Amino acid sequence: MNRSRVSPRGRLPSGAPNPVDAHVGQRVRLRRLSLGMSQEKLGAALGITFQQVQKYERGANRIGASRLWDLSLVLQCSVAYFYEAMNERVSGASPRNLVRSVVDSLSCEISQSPVDGIYANRETIDLMRAFHLIKDLRVRRRVCDLTKALGLAEGEHESGHMQLPSHQPTASSS
Repeated sequence: MNRSRVSPRGRLPSGAPNPVDAHVGQRVRLRRLSLGMSQEKLGAALGITFQQVQKYERGANRIGASRLWDLSLVLQCSVAYFYEAMNERVSGASPRNLVRSVVDSLSCEISQSPVDGIYANRETIDLMRAFHLIKDLRVRRRVCDLTKALGLAEGEHESGHMQLPSHQPTASSS
């Protein structure tokens, strides 16, 4: 096995933990402390040592999907909680830079507000499947813009602050 090769899914080439792993670990620590729970108590609830909890919280060890699920149950939060408040620098450091490539290809912005359970909604899954059937990038961008505009209008309508933009006809519009 060639040990000089660094896995793109693990640590950075410098040897530092991946910023996404470190962010998730910081969120574990924040939630644990907000509940007044010790590392020992969290470790016991998960069946691991407090040293392992420390490594998770520092981002030194990566947290697998099933362990993240267990953490969400013990810490009484959604799995999405651990990814909330992630800034662009951190999300851009994710393996394969997946988030950035999707955003760039669609010219869509990622909402900064936390959305719990969005992928559990059948309508969301159906919308995503249908969206990915659209081959024309321009059409995809328009669908994305339309969806954002409708969502914003709905939010403004519910808050009572809806203001429709005045459309000024230009020489190019008929």
